Amino acid sequence: MASPWIGSNTSPTSSTEDGDAMPNVIVKLWPNPSSRSAGSRKRSPTTMKVLHYGDESVSVAFEEVDANDWGQTVYEPDIVRKADTLYKKPGYTM
Repeated sequence: MASPWIGSNTSPTSSTEDGDAMPNVIVKLWPNPSSRSAGSRKRSPTTMKVLHYGDESVSVAFEEVDANDWGQTVYEPDIVRKADTLYKKPGYTM
């Protein structure tokens, strides 16, 4: 049976029983402890608003990546190879 929430995406946590996907936002950034908690508080409501999901449905994680590893760990696999899936592309190249 299809979820009554399909279309609005404001669903209770139990909506995953019929296959609805839950947003998991992974923020990759250079190490900076002060930006983690503030960034999470800002990104969670934005994600929920844009995708029309409730607070119980969204998770936000931070993955710190050393600046020296950024090109190989993030830029090439997540930006170059997945360019067609990016909502917003960076203003830099490597």
